[in-house]
Parts: sequence; structure tokens; C-alpha cells
Amino acid sequence: MSEFNALLDGYKRFKEYSYPRQKARYDELAAGQHPPVMVISCCDSRVDPATIFDTGPGQMFALRNVANLVPPYDDGVGMHGASAAIEFGVSGLHVKHIVVLGHGQCGGIKAALEGGDLGEPGPSFIDEWMSIITDARDKVVADDPSDPQRSLELEAIKVSLKNLRTFPFIARREQAGELTLHGAWYAIGEAKLFELDESSGEFAAVE
Repeated sequence: MSEFNALLDGYKRFKEYSYPRQKARYDELAAGQHPPVMVISCCDSRVDPATIFDTGPGQMFALRNVANLVPPYDDGVGMHGASAAIEFGVSGLHVKHIVVLGHGQCGGIKAALEGGDLGEPGPSFIDEWMSIITDARDKVVADDPSDPQRSLELEAIKVSLKNLRTFPFIARREQAGELTLHGAWYAIGEAKLFELDESSGEFAAVE
């Protein structure tokens, strides 16, 4: 229980120190949220988008999943958790920007390259999810780069951006100039952010 108690201790510190300083902001947010940016990032504990971008409550609508992936648009029956969050962010909250944030040493990307069997019986949810980037993985493996992990991390961001554009409500808003898509990659050990230039396909460090 010590780990959970540490969370409760954190809540108590928040309630005593942080909350009073931001009470006016929380009172405003109680009436509703209007974040201008949606960030799709990995659920990796080392990559918290609010920390990386130094944002406060109400500034960012966040979707976190394994390897920051976006599935292609699918109007069939199913549990579309990621797609539901994207729909709400775009059509419900009218965000103006979507950022796909990848990162170094991603476990999901490693699973895509090496296999994601964690020893549990039955089918692997991870393997099924990572099939979103099967084509990108095969291309990276065929190209045989010096750092396939990083190469696939970068390619996965491009795949997610491409898949975002298969959602009709995103394509329509992007074409109208109401929504802008961005790709970024974060190097954990260096605390360094790289931004994708989609015209060149290259990532450049944010200075």
C-alpha cells in the first residue's frame, strides 16, 4: 500500500499548496473546458505531455495510449476508445491543433520490432494494437538503419498523422484551415524535443 499512500500524500500536498494558488482557474474550469490543443502521446510513465510542454489545467486535451498510435478511421462496430477521444476533442471541444508526440525508448515500438508476448495466455492486445504500424515496421526493417528503434518511433508518428487525416471531420477542418496537425518526438535522456517538418519528412530539434 505504500505506493498508493504516496499518491494520497501527493493529493494532500496538492490540496494544501497547489490548489489554493490556482483556485480561480479551477473555479473557471468547473463551468467547462476549452483547450485549444489536443496531444496524443504514449502512456509511458516517463513522458508526461503536461510536464514536457509545461502546461496547466485546462490547456491541453490529452489522449495517451501505447506508442501514441492513431488507428485509421473505421465506422464499424467496436470499442473505438482512441477514435472516441479524437472525435470528442475535434468535434466536441473544437481544438485548433493536434500534436502526435512520440518518444525515445518506447516499449510499444520495441514490441513491434521484437514481438510483444508478455507471457499471458491467449491473444496479445499489444500485438494487435501495434499492427497499426506493421507496414512501417516492415519498411524500417528492410531499410536496416543503424537505430531501428528510433527510426520506427519517428515513422509511427507519421503513420498516426496519416491516419488522423482519414477521419472525415479532421480532413474537413484541416482543409478549411480550422485545424492544424503536428508531429513531435521527445528524447527522454536529453529532455530534447524534435518537431516534424511534413514537407521534408525530417525532424528538427526545437531550439
